[in-house]
Amino acid sequence: MSNQEPAVLGRGDGADACCPELLTAPLDEGQAVELAKVFKALGDPVRLRLLSMIASRAGGEVCVCDLTPAFDLSQPTISHHLKLLRQAGLIDFERRGTWVYYRLVPEMTDRLAGILSRPAGRPLPGRTAPAGAAS
Repeated sequence: MSNQEPAVLGRGDGADACCPELLTAPLDEGQAVELAKVFKALGDPVRLRLLSMIASRAGGEVCVCDLTPAFDLSQPTISHHLKLLRQAGLIDFERRGTWVYYRLVPEMTDRLAGILSRPAGRPLPGRTAPAGAAS
């Protein structure tokens, strides 16, 4: 039922291993390649809408039968977009009879948020905190 998640986002112990921030160290080549796959999956408007529809659904999951009518695309095209989101580790699915139900993988979006964010008040490397910021 679960797909493999990309290895880019860290699996080790400790806070830094969970969410390597861009501000703490440069990504190595493997991390950059895997992270680029995730961003490539998010770089398409249809896939971004699909992810949003899945993530915002009450109950945390949505049937593919409810996703397809929202687009002026064929069912195979929607399935292809969903497959790319699954391969990027952003969504997971479960087959129930003839229908497939999709759900967000919140650990992946949390990791992405951790990579792209900085702690409040922390200046960028080589810059000082803005005037009036708490130390």
